[in-house]
Amino acid sequence: MRRAATFLLLGVLPWLTFSAWAGDSVPKPTIRIATEGKCIAPAEEMRRNHMDMLKHQRDKTLRQGIRGEKASLNGCIECHAAKSTGSVIGHDDSFCQSCHSYAAVKLDCWDCHQPKAGYKATGVKP
Repeated sequence: MRRAATFLLLGVLPWLTFSAWAGDSVPKPTIRIATEGKCIAPAEEMRRNHMDMLKHQRDKTLRQGIRGEKASLNGCIECHAAKSTGSVIGHDDSFCQSCHSYAAVKLDCWDCHQPKAGYKATGVKP
C-alpha cells in the first residue's frame, strides 16, 4: 500500500506541477473578428481546414484563373483584419498572427502576397 502511494506521488505530482506551470506560460491566441458576420464555415472546421481551403483556392486561381470564390485570402482579410491597421498580421494580437504563433506554424501567405499598410512598420519580415 505504501509503495503504491509513493509511486502515485512520484508519478503524478511532477506531472501536475508541470501542467500547472506550462499552462500559464503560453498565451492563448487573440481571436477578434473585426467585421462580425457569418464565416464561410463553422469555427471548428475553419481551425482544422482553413489552410486546405486556401491552398485549393490558390490552385484554382493560379492555374484556372477562377477568382471570387468564398474561400479566398482577400475574403478572409476583409472580415478578420483589425479595423485600426487593416491587416491580419503585424502585431501579436492580429487575427492570423496570434493563432499561428500559438500553434508554432509559419505564416507564409505574405511570401507572395503584399500585406496592407502598417505591416512593414512593425519590423516583422514577410
